[in-house]
Amino acid sequence: MSLFPTQMRPLPYRKPVEGRDYWVMDAALPNADEVRARCLAKTDWEMGYPYTGEVWPGMRASPALLDDELAALEAQVRRLTGAKKLWVEQTEAGIRLNHNCVQVVGAVEGAVKPHTDSSNLCRYAAVLYLNPDVPDHCGTSLFRQRMPGGQLGGNIVLPPHCNLAEALGNRFVQPNAFVEDVRVAHRCNRLLVYKANLIHSASAYWGLEGAASKRMTAVFFWMA
Repeated sequence: MSLFPTQMRPLPYRKPVEGRDYWVMDAALPNADEVRARCLAKTDWEMGYPYTGEVWPGMRASPALLDDELAALEAQVRRLTGAKKLWVEQTEAGIRLNHNCVQVVGAVEGAVKPHTDSSNLCRYAAVLYLNPDVPDHCGTSLFRQRMPGGQLGGNIVLPPHCNLAEALGNRFVQPNAFVEDVRVAHRCNRLLVYKANLIHSASAYWGLEGAASKRMTAVFFWMA
């Protein structure tokens, strides 16, 4: 896969447009406070970085939403995207993404890490913000490449590649290899849906003491 160390192939670019490439829905849940309280009461958290050797940050647990809550949300996502059917994909080996999972990540537990989601497992990804005290700048950003000469590159992973590392030809690139293109602000009970092959990341994390202070999101991954 690898080219020279930190070198990357240029990707195609299409400016992300709301309503075509990503969708924003406020007041996504009728009971967001209840969902948040239920998630905070969980005791079966799986720990990530920096508490274990996992690459994903903070802590997570499943499920975030109950079956009826998830069904109602999926109906909204179908309406937004125009998808006739959504489902959770898995590989022949049974591997699937952490769909309907709540993630809690503090300011010093996570960092901005541009990536794409595996296109063989999902077409759409979504994040639901669940902490009313987290500031606007801790939303989600869409990125494009910054090439070695400073010129701007692409933002989309297309077949035959399934993820960003495959498309770039390198798993490790320079820290300044991506530049923010679009930022969607954090709002509690806001749902952001986006095409999973766009380069994206949490814009920032928040909170230091206790799970209640930290950036809490529920994440979803659908094939369509």
